Amino acid sequence: MDYTMFYIIGGVLLIFALGVKIVRPTHRALIERLGKYKTFANPGFHWIIPFIDKMYIVNTTEQMVDAQAQEIITNDNLNASVDAQVYFRVIGTEESVKSSQYNVDRYQWQIVNLARTTLRNIIGTLTLKSANSERGKINAELHRTLTEETKSWGIEVIRTELKQIDPPSDVQETMNKVVKAENEKIAAIDYATARETVADGEKRARIKEAEGSRQANILAAEGEAMAIKMVNEAAEEFFIGNAQVLRKLEAVEKALQHNTKFIVPQGSDLVNVLSEMAGIVPLKK
Repeated sequence: MDYTMFYIIGGVLLIFALGVKIVRPTHRALIERLGKYKTFANPGFHWIIPFIDKMYIVNTTEQMVDAQAQEIITNDNLNASVDAQVYFRVIGTEESVKSSQYNVDRYQWQIVNLARTTLRNIIGTLTLKSANSERGKINAELHRTLTEETKSWGIEVIRTELKQIDPPSDVQETMNKVVKAENEKIAAIDYATARETVADGEKRARIKEAEGSRQANILAAEGEAMAIKMVNEAAEEFFIGNAQVLRKLEAVEKALQHNTKFIVPQGSDLVNVLSEMAGIVPLKK
């Protein structure tokens, strides 16, 4: 009897333990009874009837799936390797969680395939060059399509990101050569511009130097001209005075030719002239 009670108590405890379920704050859960939806489980403690009820736990945090690299033929008939990532989450309401479980089978796998198909449709209409330059447009179009297609799945597509759009190896090599040539061209232009700037600076320096030399020559010439002018003025003044003395001497010379005697007053200019001509210095009184 004692063992029977022990087994009963042990069985009850085991059934209770098997029915204990804990839902984390990052998850929501659906409880089914005998294959039929029964109730929605929020985060916290729950107990279900073992073997009769079954709980399906759903992650409601942001998740990421990789669309996996695939070869896509672009509009200019080039095979581009394209890969993308999709970020999404299951909305935490009862209806959304039910939709993610009952309206779609393996929604993560479905999102991957839908993203791959959408990328083929988008990039197939673009050239390789435009696909690389319009990544934002491709991301926006991919996000819009995934949002429309998954709205009945209880899923929110948060964002999409293109990981790569790689051309074939031979095309990539050609593109690298073109980029290298463009960079070398830009470098050559920059070098030529720098040399031109240096040349302009040297030219302006030579012009400034020539202007300074010219100004110095002008000033020197003006100074020389001024000096000559002063010399001329002095000479002119000197020769005018000597011309008067010369006329006086000519008069004396004519008078002495005829032995003419005349009296020269003391202190007159003629005495001074004769003295200067003879080199005689008047005696001091």
